[in-house]
Amino acid sequence: MVNNTVKKIVNGDVMTAAKLIRDIDDQVPETREILKALHGYTGKAYIIGVTGAPGVGKSTIVDQMVRDLRLNGKTVGVLAVDPTSPFSGGAILGDRIRMQRHSLDKEVFIRSLATRGQFGGLTQSTLSAIDVLDAMGKEYIIVETVGVGQGEVDIARCVHTTVIVVVPGLGDHVQAIKAGIFEVGDIFVVNKADRPEAERAVTYLRSMIDLAKKKFKNEGWEPSIIMAEALNNKGIIELLNEIEKHRRSKKVGDILVAGKRDSARIQLTEMIKSRLIEETLNRITGSPEFEKYLDCIMERTKDPYTACDELLSAMVFGLSLDPCSAPNRTSNHPDEKD
Repeated sequence: MVNNTVKKIVNGDVMTAAKLIRDIDDQVPETREILKALHGYTGKAYIIGVTGAPGVGKSTIVDQMVRDLRLNGKTVGVLAVDPTSPFSGGAILGDRIRMQRHSLDKEVFIRSLATRGQFGGLTQSTLSAIDVLDAMGKEYIIVETVGVGQGEVDIARCVHTTVIVVVPGLGDHVQAIKAGIFEVGDIFVVNKADRPEAERAVTYLRSMIDLAKKKFKNEGWEPSIIMAEALNNKGIIELLNEIEKHRRSKKVGDILVAGKRDSARIQLTEMIKSRLIEETLNRITGSPEFEKYLDCIMERTKDPYTACDELLSAMVFGLSLDPCSAPNRTSNHPDEKD
Protein backbone atom coordinates (compact mmCIF):
# COMPACT_ATOMS: atom_id res chain seq x y z
CA MET A 1 0.00 0.00 0.00
CA VAL A 2 2.80 2.43 0.89
CA ASN A 3 4.66 1.79 -2.38
CA ASN A 4 1.48 2.21 -4.39
CA THR A 5 0.66 5.53 -2.68
CA VAL A 6 4.20 6.82 -3.20
CA LYS A 7 4.13 5.85 -6.87
CA LYS A 8 0.84 7.70 -7.42
CA ILE A 9 2.06 10.86 -5.69
CA VAL A 10 5.36 10.91 -7.58
CA ASN A 11 3.31 10.60 -10.79
CA GLY A 12 1.26 13.62 -9.73
CA ASP A 13 -2.00 11.94 -8.70
CA VAL A 14 -4.06 14.77 -7.18
CA MET A 15 -6.61 12.61 -5.36
CA THR A 16 -3.93 10.53 -3.64
CA ALA A 17 -1.99 13.63 -2.60
CA ALA A 18 -5.14 15.32 -1.28
CA LYS A 19 -6.04 12.27 0.80
CA LEU A 20 -2.51 12.01 2.18
CA ILE A 21 -2.42 15.69 3.18
CA ARG A 22 -5.81 15.30 4.84
CA ASP A 23 -4.51 12.32 6.80
CA ILE A 24 -1.37 14.27 7.72
CA ASP A 25 -3.52 17.14 8.98
CA ASP A 26 -5.62 14.66 10.97
CA GLN A 27 -2.42 13.11 12.37
CA VAL A 28 -3.18 9.60 11.11
CA PRO A 29 -0.24 7.41 12.26
CA GLU A 30 -0.01 5.47 8.98
CA THR A 31 1.15 8.60 7.13
CA ARG A 32 4.59 8.37 8.72
CA GLU A 33 5.64 5.39 6.60
CA ILE A 34 4.49 7.11 3.42
CA LEU A 35 6.36 10.32 4.29
CA LYS A 36 9.49 8.28 4.98
CA ALA A 37 9.29 6.77 1.51
CA LEU A 38 8.59 10.15 -0.13
CA HIS A 39 11.61 11.88 1.38
CA GLY A 40 13.96 10.76 -1.39
CA TYR A 41 11.79 12.51 -3.99
CA THR A 42 11.86 15.93 -2.28
CA GLY A 43 14.22 18.90 -2.42
CA LYS A 44 13.56 20.12 -5.97
CA ALA A 45 10.77 22.69 -5.54
CA TYR A 46 11.31 26.41 -5.00
CA ILE A 47 9.38 27.46 -1.90
CA ILE A 48 7.95 30.95 -1.44
CA GLY A 49 6.48 32.11 1.84
CA VAL A 50 3.83 34.84 1.85
CA THR A 51 2.86 36.34 5.19
CA GLY A 52 1.26 39.46 6.57
CA ALA A 53 -1.48 40.71 8.86
CA PRO A 54 -5.08 39.62 8.22
CA GLY A 55 -6.80 41.65 5.50
CA VAL A 56 -3.71 42.87 3.66
CA GLY A 57 -4.55 40.86 0.54
CA LYS A 58 -2.23 37.86 0.82
CA SER A 59 -4.67 35.44 -0.81
CA THR A 60 -5.36 37.81 -3.70
CA ILE A 61 -1.64 38.24 -4.30
CA VAL A 62 -1.08 34.47 -4.21
CA ASP A 63 -3.99 33.97 -6.61
CA GLN A 64 -2.43 36.40 -9.09
CA MET A 65 1.01 34.84 -8.64
CA VAL A 66 -0.40 31.42 -9.50
CA ARG A 67 -2.03 32.88 -12.62
CA ASP A 68 1.19 34.42 -13.90
CA LEU A 69 3.31 31.37 -13.05
CA ARG A 70 0.90 29.16 -14.98
CA LEU A 71 1.04 31.54 -17.96
CA ASN A 72 4.78 30.83 -17.93
CA GLY A 73 4.15 27.09 -17.91
CA LYS A 74 5.19 26.48 -14.29
CA THR A 75 3.51 23.92 -12.04
CA VAL A 76 2.37 25.33 -8.71
CA GLY A 77 1.34 24.08 -5.30
CA VAL A 78 -0.32 26.34 -2.73
CA LEU A 79 -0.65 25.69 0.99
CA ALA A 80 -2.81 28.24 2.79
CA VAL A 81 -2.72 28.04 6.58
CA ASP A 82 -5.93 29.23 8.27
CA PRO A 83 -6.59 29.91 11.97
CA THR A 84 -8.29 27.18 13.96
CA SER A 85 -11.36 27.81 16.06
CA PRO A 86 -10.53 27.27 19.76
CA PHE A 87 -14.05 25.92 20.23
CA SER A 88 -14.80 23.63 17.27
CA GLY A 89 -11.21 22.90 16.20
CA GLY A 90 -12.18 23.70 12.61
CA ALA A 91 -11.08 26.41 10.21
CA ILE A 92 -12.90 28.58 7.69
CA LEU A 93 -10.42 27.69 4.94
CA GLY A 94 -11.43 30.79 3.00
CA ASP A 95 -8.20 31.01 1.02
CA ARG A 96 -9.23 28.07 -1.15
CA ILE A 97 -12.50 29.87 -1.94
CA ARG A 98 -10.62 32.92 -3.19
CA MET A 99 -8.56 30.81 -5.61
CA GLN A 100 -11.41 28.84 -7.16
CA ARG A 101 -10.53 29.86 -10.72
CA HIS A 102 -7.53 27.51 -10.58
CA SER A 103 -9.53 24.52 -9.34
CA LEU A 104 -9.82 22.93 -12.81
CA ASP A 105 -6.13 23.34 -13.62
CA LYS A 106 -4.41 19.97 -13.18
CA GLU A 107 -1.04 21.65 -12.79
CA VAL A 108 -2.18 23.65 -9.75
CA PHE A 109 -2.72 22.06 -6.35
CA ILE A 110 -4.33 24.22 -3.66
CA ARG A 111 -4.83 23.03 -0.13
CA SER A 112 -5.91 24.83 3.03
CA LEU A 113 -4.57 23.67 6.38
CA ALA A 114 -5.66 24.54 9.90
CA THR A 115 -3.15 25.85 12.44
CA ARG A 116 -4.42 23.43 15.13
CA GLY A 117 -3.56 26.10 17.70
CA GLN A 118 0.08 26.21 16.59
CA PHE A 119 1.86 29.54 16.91
CA GLY A 120 4.54 30.57 14.47
CA GLY A 121 2.55 30.45 11.26
CA LEU A 122 3.74 26.93 10.37
CA THR A 123 2.68 23.57 11.72
CA GLN A 124 4.28 20.16 11.42
CA SER A 125 1.43 19.27 9.08
CA THR A 126 2.42 22.17 6.83
CA LEU A 127 6.05 21.05 6.67
CA SER A 128 4.97 17.52 5.76
CA ALA A 129 2.49 18.84 3.17
CA ILE A 130 5.32 20.81 1.55
CA ASP A 131 7.19 17.52 1.13
CA VAL A 132 4.14 15.94 -0.52
CA LEU A 133 3.82 18.76 -3.07
CA ASP A 134 7.57 18.67 -3.64
CA ALA A 135 7.43 14.93 -4.34
CA MET A 136 4.52 15.55 -6.75
CA GLY A 137 6.91 17.57 -8.88
CA LYS A 138 5.54 21.06 -8.27
CA GLU A 139 8.15 23.56 -9.42
CA TYR A 140 6.89 26.33 -7.14
CA ILE A 141 5.27 25.89 -3.74
CA ILE A 142 3.66 28.97 -2.19
CA VAL A 143 2.98 28.85 1.54
CA GLU A 144 0.58 31.49 2.81
CA THR A 145 0.61 31.72 6.59
CA VAL A 146 -2.11 32.78 8.97
CA GLY A 147 -0.72 36.27 9.53
CA VAL A 148 1.94 38.27 11.32
CA GLY A 149 2.18 38.15 15.10
CA GLN A 150 4.87 38.54 17.72
CA GLY A 151 6.40 35.12 17.09
CA GLU A 152 5.22 34.20 13.60
CA VAL A 153 8.53 34.31 11.76
CA ASP A 154 9.18 30.57 11.43
CA ILE A 155 8.23 30.70 7.77
CA ALA A 156 11.48 32.48 6.89
CA ARG A 157 13.51 29.50 8.08
CA CYS A 158 11.62 26.98 5.95
CA VAL A 159 11.26 28.74 2.59
CA HIS A 160 13.66 30.14 0.01
CA THR A 161 12.04 33.56 -0.37
CA THR A 162 9.90 35.33 2.24
CA VAL A 163 7.39 37.91 0.99
CA ILE A 164 5.92 40.28 3.59
CA VAL A 165 2.67 41.97 2.58
CA VAL A 166 1.62 45.25 4.20
CA VAL A 167 -1.01 47.84 3.40
CA PRO A 168 -0.95 51.59 4.04
CA GLY A 169 -2.73 53.06 7.03
CA LEU A 170 -2.92 50.05 9.35
CA GLY A 171 0.23 50.67 11.36
CA ASP A 172 1.92 47.63 9.87
CA HIS A 173 5.31 49.29 9.94
CA VAL A 174 5.10 49.45 13.73
CA GLN A 175 3.94 45.83 13.94
CA ALA A 176 6.80 44.78 11.68
CA ILE A 177 9.34 46.12 14.17
CA LYS A 178 7.54 44.60 17.17
CA ALA A 179 7.25 41.17 15.60
CA GLY A 180 10.73 41.05 14.11
CA ILE A 181 9.18 40.67 10.69
CA PHE A 182 11.47 43.28 9.18
CA GLU A 183 14.50 41.08 9.78
CA VAL A 184 13.06 38.06 7.96
CA GLY A 185 11.49 39.71 4.91
CA ASP A 186 13.28 39.31 1.58
CA ILE A 187 10.67 41.24 -0.38
CA PHE A 188 8.10 43.71 0.93
CA VAL A 189 4.86 44.24 -0.98
CA VAL A 190 2.86 47.38 -0.26
CA ASN A 191 -0.53 46.20 -1.44
CA LYS A 192 -3.54 48.45 -2.13
CA ALA A 193 -1.04 51.02 -3.37
CA ASP A 194 -3.83 53.24 -4.65
CA ARG A 195 -4.44 54.37 -1.07
CA PRO A 196 -3.22 57.87 -0.14
CA GLU A 197 -0.66 56.68 2.43
CA ALA A 198 1.07 54.19 0.13
CA GLU A 199 4.06 56.41 -0.61
CA ARG A 200 4.50 57.06 3.10
CA ALA A 201 4.59 53.32 3.81
CA VAL A 202 7.22 52.82 1.10
CA THR A 203 9.31 55.68 2.47
CA TYR A 204 9.17 54.21 5.95
CA LEU A 205 10.19 50.74 4.79
CA ARG A 206 12.99 52.20 2.69
CA SER A 207 14.34 54.15 5.66
CA MET A 208 14.37 51.00 7.78
CA ILE A 209 16.24 49.10 5.06
CA ASP A 210 18.78 51.93 4.80
CA LEU A 211 19.43 51.72 8.54
CA ALA A 212 20.41 48.06 8.16
CA LYS A 213 22.43 48.33 4.94
CA LYS A 214 25.54 46.85 6.55
CA LYS A 215 23.63 43.79 7.71
CA PHE A 216 22.07 43.23 4.30
CA LYS A 217 25.38 43.77 2.54
CA ASN A 218 26.93 40.97 4.58
CA GLU A 219 24.02 38.70 3.67
CA GLY A 220 24.28 39.48 -0.02
CA TRP A 221 20.68 40.64 -0.46
CA GLU A 222 18.96 43.93 0.29
CA PRO A 223 15.17 43.62 0.69
CA SER A 224 13.21 45.18 -2.13
CA ILE A 225 9.86 46.98 -2.03
CA ILE A 226 7.10 46.39 -4.56
CA MET A 227 3.99 48.54 -4.84
CA ALA A 228 0.98 46.49 -5.91
CA GLU A 229 -2.75 46.53 -6.46
CA ALA A 230 -3.44 42.81 -6.40
CA LEU A 231 -7.12 43.12 -7.32
CA ASN A 232 -6.10 44.82 -10.57
CA ASN A 233 -3.09 42.51 -11.10
CA LYS A 234 -0.71 45.46 -10.80
CA GLY A 235 2.77 44.78 -9.44
CA ILE A 236 2.50 40.97 -9.60
CA ILE A 237 4.87 40.57 -12.55
CA GLU A 238 7.34 42.85 -10.80
CA LEU A 239 7.00 40.71 -7.66
CA LEU A 240 7.70 37.48 -9.55
CA ASN A 241 10.69 39.09 -11.28
CA GLU A 242 12.04 40.15 -7.89
CA ILE A 243 11.53 36.63 -6.52
CA GLU A 244 13.47 35.24 -9.47
CA LYS A 245 16.22 37.80 -8.86
CA HIS A 246 16.34 36.76 -5.22
CA ARG A 247 16.53 33.14 -6.31
CA ARG A 248 19.62 33.90 -8.34
CA SER A 249 21.24 35.98 -5.62
CA LYS A 250 24.17 34.87 -3.49
CA LYS A 251 21.97 34.64 -0.42
CA VAL A 252 19.59 32.14 -1.95
CA GLY A 253 22.55 30.27 -3.40
CA ASP A 254 23.69 29.74 0.18
CA ILE A 255 20.16 28.95 1.36
CA LEU A 256 19.66 26.24 -1.23
CA VAL A 257 22.62 24.44 0.32
CA ALA A 258 23.00 25.57 3.93
CA GLY A 259 19.37 26.62 4.21
CA LYS A 260 18.22 23.11 3.50
CA ARG A 261 20.12 22.03 6.59
CA ASP A 262 18.29 24.67 8.64
CA SER A 263 14.97 23.49 7.24
CA ALA A 264 15.84 19.89 8.05
CA ARG A 265 16.90 20.95 11.55
CA ILE A 266 13.55 22.71 12.11
CA GLN A 267 11.53 19.79 10.78
CA LEU A 268 13.41 17.22 12.86
CA THR A 269 13.26 19.40 15.99
CA GLU A 270 9.52 19.94 15.56
CA MET A 271 8.94 16.22 15.10
CA ILE A 272 10.90 15.35 18.23
CA LYS A 273 9.19 18.09 20.24
CA SER A 274 5.75 17.02 19.08
CA ARG A 275 6.38 13.34 19.87
CA LEU A 276 7.92 14.13 23.25
CA ILE A 277 5.10 16.41 24.31
CA GLU A 278 2.40 14.03 23.13
CA GLU A 279 3.91 10.88 24.63
CA THR A 280 4.98 12.54 27.88
CA LEU A 281 1.61 14.18 28.43
CA ASN A 282 -0.25 10.97 27.70
CA ARG A 283 1.90 9.01 30.15
CA ILE A 284 1.64 11.58 32.92
CA THR A 285 -1.99 12.63 32.61
CA GLY A 286 -3.11 9.04 32.12
CA SER A 287 -1.49 7.82 35.34
CA PRO A 288 -3.34 7.32 38.66
CA GLU A 289 -0.71 9.48 40.37
CA PHE A 290 -1.75 12.46 38.25
CA GLU A 291 -5.29 12.30 39.65
CA LYS A 292 -3.90 11.99 43.20
CA TYR A 293 -1.78 15.09 42.68
CA LEU A 294 -4.88 16.94 41.49
CA ASP A 295 -6.61 15.97 44.73
CA CYS A 296 -3.62 17.19 46.76
CA ILE A 297 -3.58 20.50 44.90
CA MET A 298 -7.30 20.99 45.49
CA GLU A 299 -6.83 20.20 49.19
CA ARG A 300 -3.91 22.65 49.36
CA THR A 301 -1.59 19.94 50.69
CA LYS A 302 0.60 20.22 47.60
CA ASP A 303 1.30 23.19 45.32
CA PRO A 304 1.18 22.73 41.51
CA TYR A 305 4.85 23.67 41.08
CA THR A 306 6.06 20.91 43.38
CA ALA A 307 3.60 18.50 41.77
CA CYS A 308 4.99 19.34 38.33
CA ASP A 309 8.59 18.86 39.51
CA GLU A 310 7.82 15.51 41.09
CA LEU A 311 5.83 14.18 38.14
CA LEU A 312 8.55 15.14 35.65
CA SER A 313 11.32 13.80 37.90
CA ALA A 314 9.49 10.50 38.10
CA MET A 315 9.19 10.46 34.31
CA VAL A 316 12.84 11.33 33.62
CA PHE A 317 14.65 9.59 36.46
CA GLY A 318 12.17 6.84 37.31
CA LEU A 319 11.67 8.05 40.88
CA SER A 320 8.77 6.68 42.85
CA LEU A 321 5.83 8.95 43.51
CA ASP A 322 3.98 9.60 46.74
CA PRO A 323 1.63 12.54 46.11
CA CYS A 324 0.58 12.87 49.74
CA SER A 325 4.10 12.90 51.18
CA ALA A 326 5.57 16.05 52.72
CA PRO A 327 2.39 18.11 52.80
CA ASN A 328 2.86 21.59 51.45
CA ARG A 329 1.28 24.02 53.89
CA THR A 330 0.38 27.26 52.22
CA SER A 331 -0.95 30.09 54.34
CA ASN A 332 -3.71 32.25 52.99
CA HIS A 333 -2.99 34.93 55.57
CA PRO A 334 -0.01 37.23 54.86
CA ASP A 335 0.08 38.42 58.47
CA GLU A 336 0.17 34.92 59.93
CA LYS A 337 3.47 34.25 61.68
CA ASP A 338 5.39 30.99 61.75
